[in-house]
Amino acid sequence: MAHHKSAKKRIRSSERKRLVNKMAESRIKTMYKKVLATDKKEEIEKLYKEAVALIDRNSVKGIIHKNNASRKKAALTRHFNKVLTS
Repeated sequence: MAHHKSAKKRIRSSERKRLVNKMAESRIKTMYKKVLATDKKEEIEKLYKEAVALIDRNSVKGIIHKNNASRKKAALTRHFNKVLTS
């Protein structure tokens, strides 16, 4: 257990940041799954734009790595194009 005041504060702030990051990652996963589960042309455009924007925002903030963000966006784009062409 921490003894110094600054170490105790670091424990509190780290826990807050951990929860915020977990929430953001959960939102990304949810949006990602929604887009991949959608096969309707009307819905997918809106969901796709939201998901890409969310991924970009969290990538810039450092919540997810930029290569991870690129990989997710590429997979979403492939699915999006497949739905539009079919």
